[in-house]
Amino acid sequence: MSKVYVLGGAQTDFERNWKKEGKGMVAILKEVMADGLVHAGLNFNDVKQLNDDNRVACFVGNFIAEKYVDQGHLGAFLTEVDSAFYGVPSARYEAACASSAVAIDAAATKVRADEYDVAIVVGWELMKTVDSKLGGDYLGRAAYYEKEGKGIELPFPKLFGRLADETLKKYPELDEKRYMDALAQISVINYSNAKRNPLSQTRKWFMSYDQASTRGTDTNPLVGGRLAVFDCSQVTDGATVVVLCSEQFIKERGYEEKPIIKGYGHRTAPMLFDKKMEDNEGSPYILPWTRQTVLDAYKRSGLTVDDIDVFETHDCFTSSEYAAISSFGLTEPGKEYEAVESGMIAFDGKKPINPSGGLIGCGHPVGASGTRMFLDLYKQVTRTAGDYQVDGVRNGLMLNIGGSATTNYVYIVGKE
Repeated sequence: MSKVYVLGGAQTDFERNWKKEGKGMVAILKEVMADGLVHAGLNFNDVKQLNDDNRVACFVGNFIAEKYVDQGHLGAFLTEVDSAFYGVPSARYEAACASSAVAIDAAATKVRADEYDVAIVVGWELMKTVDSKLGGDYLGRAAYYEKEGKGIELPFPKLFGRLADETLKKYPELDEKRYMDALAQISVINYSNAKRNPLSQTRKWFMSYDQASTRGTDTNPLVGGRLAVFDCSQVTDGATVVVLCSEQFIKERGYEEKPIIKGYGHRTAPMLFDKKMEDNEGSPYILPWTRQTVLDAYKRSGLTVDDIDVFETHDCFTSSEYAAISSFGLTEPGKEYEAVESGMIAFDGKKPINPSGGLIGCGHPVGASGTRMFLDLYKQVTRTAGDYQVDGVRNGLMLNIGGSATTNYVYIVGKE
């Protein structure tokens, strides 16, 4: 199969509130698309010329704009960005919080099959159009809404609070205090990393271990079982563009040192959380399909965990990042706390996780999180991450999940 190269891309400032600015869907798409193309060494005229030769297509990741901004048919809205997109094949892809990871998959598949030479992927979500209670109800559609979301206030904190409960149940030798301390430290690491990222939502915030570990207070109230506010990702407006291309296009343009997609994994777990827990009974892993997704990516790439220098993971809640640690192969299942306590996953550790700040620190515009993580792998591999650059990165791995780890996507991006 043909190689898929990553040309670059762009991210909006996740601190912004687009509704307060009086701007909406078309505005955020215009801004991120213009910036993304420039960073990838392209412009709108290039898009038009490529389209004239049927060599370009666009892929849009978004979860639930039908609720947040009352709009569907999102692929076609790129024609509102610029007339260069008239006639360009474009469609929307959806898989809850993994929506733009699905869009990347579709784009990479088209390039790999030599159907298009350039694939433009944009992920976006505008979430600050409604209050947190209504937004939480919208997000409940990422679960089995009739059974796990409808009529439940903030259903996802409760689902991932249950993941914390089930983790302690599955590993009875795991001390509860040690586990909860590890979750607090995961939160602190992500907030600390976010302060290095000029586009992160919480770059001006301060978070101490005492704040994160003291749950059930006015400033850190419980929101789902054992989990409190500082265990949660952010409600975010944001968009990200990444541009993929073929080897032929690389040769035409004379690009050098562009990274490639080395491997990927995609697995789907049972929809209902209860069935996920039943499904894991024969596995040492709390989320066996997440682990299998990682293994698939390692196998396709020919790499192992030892070859991965940096990770971007889906820390929608601290309990999800904790489960990801063993899924990556950094520790044995049930011993994830070892990677936290040893400093392994810290910014200056042997295997840093979320130098960007992750979903907790950088932000979580649902439809954009997959492309944002993917773009951050590109930045790390090309050494363009600025103040949050990790030294010596050759290969990076990202995990993007949709729902309660129902849809699982992994990508490995690295130098040839």
